Amino acid sequence: PNNAIIASLMVETREEWRTIVRRCEDAGADGLELNFGCPHGMCERGMGSAVGQEPKVLEELLNWVTEISNIPVLAKLTPNITDIVEPGMAAQRGNADGVSLINTIKSIVGVDLDDFIPLPKGRGASSNGGYCGPAVKPIAMHMVGALSKTPGFKLEISGIGGVSNWRDAAEFISLGCTSVQVCTAAMHYGYRIVEDMKVGLNNYLNSKGFASVNELRGKAIEQYKDWGDLDINYKSIAKIHEDKCIGCQLCYIACEDGSHQAISIKSANGNRVPQIIEDDCIGCNLCSLVCPVDGCITMEDRDPSSSFDSWNKMLAENRFNPTDTIIPKN
Repeated sequence: PNNAIIASLMVETREEWRTIVRRCEDAGADGLELNFGCPHGMCERGMGSAVGQEPKVLEELLNWVTEISNIPVLAKLTPNITDIVEPGMAAQRGNADGVSLINTIKSIVGVDLDDFIPLPKGRGASSNGGYCGPAVKPIAMHMVGALSKTPGFKLEISGIGGVSNWRDAAEFISLGCTSVQVCTAAMHYGYRIVEDMKVGLNNYLNSKGFASVNELRGKAIEQYKDWGDLDINYKSIAKIHEDKCIGCQLCYIACEDGSHQAISIKSANGNRVPQIIEDDCIGCNLCSLVCPVDGCITMEDRDPSSSFDSWNKMLAENRFNPTDTIIPKN
């Protein structure tokens, strides 16, 4: 084949790692991906996510491989961890050439409510599995972004998790990925989907005037801030475009029952039309998310000329003491 072949590996002992690395190199593999992320079946035997959840062990196993490997080595990381930065930095200390993330998320997909056996069933019992596909994409992008913006993290990143079309791929690349991987979508639609992604991504790059995908890589990182650095004076409110409204009142129900009661119902030409109560709207965006009509509800900035302020700025200037909200004053 004309494309690179990356061998995915997961074994137990140091000698087994040495053996499998040599065999893959002899077979012509262009790179190795060490599976430190599988959350079921293997972690019980000290492999997969059992390694990915222990940065020191991950680093040691990587050193076993990188000291003998003659081809690039990726560490595939588990999302079943509190802070992805720790195993990411451990992979760097272990001399990996890059990391790939995320692997699947430990999960139970359902329960049969007739016999009360979790799904999927096998001989009257079940266990957890690994959740994947489009639902895990936001989690994957968060973890990719967290590594990309970590000072001192220098490894290449291969993004995994819910990549189903060219937009998904572009988003991962904008968060710093040098490659993306596709599994679930290829299972559903076949390998042809990859060609469709390439065409779509090329068209997008051309529309943005990017000479290559390298100009897209990492474009979103500078704007990906910690919560404490966001502008607390920023305000947006919802606007309902009455000419597009179909009167379903889903926005009213969502806001009334689940948010800030910032939508009222008015009568207009015999119809009941939702209307934003601007003073009460906090810009949570819930109404636009439940609206079934594209463009019917939009979010509009208010007071863009207000001065910038942030939580971290307030703390740095001693304008707020966190203990004031914790320790009551006598």
